[in-house]
Amino acid sequence: MAKRVYIGVDGKARKVKKIYIGVAGVARKVKKAYIDVGGVARIFWSGGELEYYGVITPLSAGRRSLAAASVGSYTLFGGGYTDSAVSSVVDAYSASLTRSTPTALSAARYELAGVSVGSYALFGGGNTGGSSAYYRSTVVDAYNASLSRTIPTALSVGRDGLAAAAVGNYALFAGGYRSAVSSVVDAYSASLTRSTPGELSNTRVFMAAAPVGDYALFGGGENNSDDSVAYVDAYNASLTRSTATNLSAARKLLAAAHVGSYALFGGGFSMTSVVDAYDTSLTRTTIDPLSETARNLAAASVGTYALFGGGCENITPYRSAVTAYNASLTRTIMTDLSEARYDLAAASVGDYALFGGGRGDSASAVVDAYTI
Repeated sequence: MAKRVYIGVDGKARKVKKIYIGVAGVARKVKKAYIDVGGVARIFWSGGELEYYGVITPLSAGRRSLAAASVGSYTLFGGGYTDSAVSSVVDAYSASLTRSTPTALSAARYELAGVSVGSYALFGGGNTGGSSAYYRSTVVDAYNASLSRTIPTALSVGRDGLAAAAVGNYALFAGGYRSAVSSVVDAYSASLTRSTPGELSNTRVFMAAAPVGDYALFGGGENNSDDSVAYVDAYNASLTRSTATNLSAARKLLAAAHVGSYALFGGGFSMTSVVDAYDTSLTRTTIDPLSETARNLAAASVGTYALFGGGCENITPYRSAVTAYNASLTRTIMTDLSEARYDLAAASVGDYALFGGGRGDSASAVVDAYTI
């Protein structure tokens, strides 16, 4: 458990997040500080180390196949599917982990995607509750740092099971499924203007996406033949597409996050624990695997860590394991989630990475927090 130090600022106790000392004229970050207690060195402060914080206020309703994105001082969990209905609910968590419930999505939907760009958190696409193309949504909802909602221009094609990532001044929604697997990419600028850059190199659904350097990467997924693929497409800040080295193994229903100078793609189906790391030059390295095989897992970044948590193995058993990687790609096996579940969502706010919702035997409202 990390130790904390507080100082008084305007009559309020404020947590000290970082401490530096001068060493040979260079500011060096203090990782741990000790004091003498009865002749024994006792740690009284540690900072920057990742730890499990605990269970926080739950979502206002249990739901799975939801999406998460962050804006300003909030992380938002939007949409999803309860045990009986498609949801439009949005729950927001502040940097102090206080939950509020802002204006709902303009349309209830699940298997949507969340991404942040500029001063907005965007929730795009999804399924409104049916199996035909009619139910694949084109709607995009945008929330600003005050949690006010606007509705920008719709996606060019309605689809669920899409992926999203940001690069430069753009948020990209790629792939997904309408009446067939799609290769369409829609881009939204920081002013919420939509454009349609070049399509993916291949049609894909159930991909994962993450930024690295000057690129947004879209990796893995499933094609029109229901086969897992290993393709990785990269879009730069000018929305020009290139093709990176394939993943080391074809897989769908994987998760992705960024840390330091790397984008990490972990887990997926057919049941794997493989993690591939792409650097800013799009060079691929295969690093230490997740602690368990998992698909339908979630990933988030906080501080200098990327975390992968939850998932399932062929529906059961459900997973609760959480694996973290630092900016040097060193792996740490963390305290498990409080509840094993899959189809959850994850995002970060302040010093916390939050894993919310999902499904075990039923739709979950649990939110687990990890902190630095």
